[in-house]
Amino acid sequence: MNEFDVVVVGAGAAGLIAAGRVAELGGRVLLLEKMERAGRKLLITGKGRCNITNDAPQSEFYNHIYPNARFLKHAFSTFFSGDIIRLLEKYGTETVVERGGRVFPVSNSSADVVKALLKWVQEHQVEIRYGHQVEKLIVIGGEVKGLLVSVHGKSMNITCGKVILCTGGCSYPGTGSTGDGYRMAKKAGHTIETPRPALVPVETEGDLAQRLQGLSLKNVKAIVWVSGKKLKEEFGEMLFTHFGLTGPIILSLSRFIVDELLKGHKVEVSVDLKPALDEVKLDNRLLRDLDENGKRKIENLFRLWLPSSLIPVFLKELEIDGNKEAHQLGARERKKILLMMKDLRFRVTGYRPFKEAIITAGGVVTGEIDGKTMESKVVKNLYFAGEVIDLDADTGGYNLQLAFSTAWLAAQSCMGIH
Repeated sequence: MNEFDVVVVGAGAAGLIAAGRVAELGGRVLLLEKMERAGRKLLITGKGRCNITNDAPQSEFYNHIYPNARFLKHAFSTFFSGDIIRLLEKYGTETVVERGGRVFPVSNSSADVVKALLKWVQEHQVEIRYGHQVEKLIVIGGEVKGLLVSVHGKSMNITCGKVILCTGGCSYPGTGSTGDGYRMAKKAGHTIETPRPALVPVETEGDLAQRLQGLSLKNVKAIVWVSGKKLKEEFGEMLFTHFGLTGPIILSLSRFIVDELLKGHKVEVSVDLKPALDEVKLDNRLLRDLDENGKRKIENLFRLWLPSSLIPVFLKELEIDGNKEAHQLGARERKKILLMMKDLRFRVTGYRPFKEAIITAGGVVTGEIDGKTMESKVVKNLYFAGEVIDLDADTGGYNLQLAFSTAWLAAQSCMGIH
């Protein structure tokens, strides 16, 4: 006799949803978590504010998810952004839509999101056991029969009808995301696409970024160049650090940067500080400002064009004497200023470790999971949800929605609802 209908491994975003939905449908469910509390990673998402989802239409969501967004079609049609918003509001967490369609709790506290989900699972009498480390899946004859669990150094078997793996990725390992699910799935016969950091800051050559440390730029365009060819671009906000570049647009581009670096390619990021102006319009503006301020020192004139901390960097890199008067600036120097404004370039040498990555790219390949049920095609009665699957997304609430939707579908499938 099975002790439980379903065992859910991992009490993060996906695990809480999966366990809650199984219980809501009348299933005997056990939620296992190796840490001492639930939702550790949820608590730090969105800088502690928790970007729950995005109010973009489904068709738009697919443009932000990699490498196989269409795999989520059924999951999204089963449970989407409006559904998670309604569930959280029912359990006391009101939400608000902010710039870029990002949905946050009105309280600006991720703890309220965790609290609402815990209230829901507890109301449906989900049994949660903390401090339970799942060592491996017990698979007999191609079917999952239970789990081997370690509790305070002692091993025990738990028998069950079905297992949903919601173990997350490798990012922010301090929250419990240490790649356990990949190891379990691999032992059970699954193929794992190599896990690597995604939504991660990047490291750059030289000291240019370091000299600009702390400067945040808004409304700029960052372009990724690979071996001299343009690969991808993003418009928005970025930040310079002591090691290189970060901020929303850099994080979104990092997935592609990391992959190209792993292939051994030369990767550069070009920052267009004046994306609203093409070269002709920008040159006209520079000419006009130079004409109107002929007696001003060039260093002071730069204040019309750039944030103050960029000025000494420009003057040094372009070897321009800031004490010269504007009318003394030649056409060649003006052209150099213009080109640097349109193409402030950084050679990317690396990226930060998993502990600084928001999410993980890679995981259990989608070709070995049934997109209509989230059940493994390799092991019967084994299901996957969330970041353990080889799916990742841009910033903006897309990653959490991916976790919620796949977990809800996995739970329904376990209970025979298709």
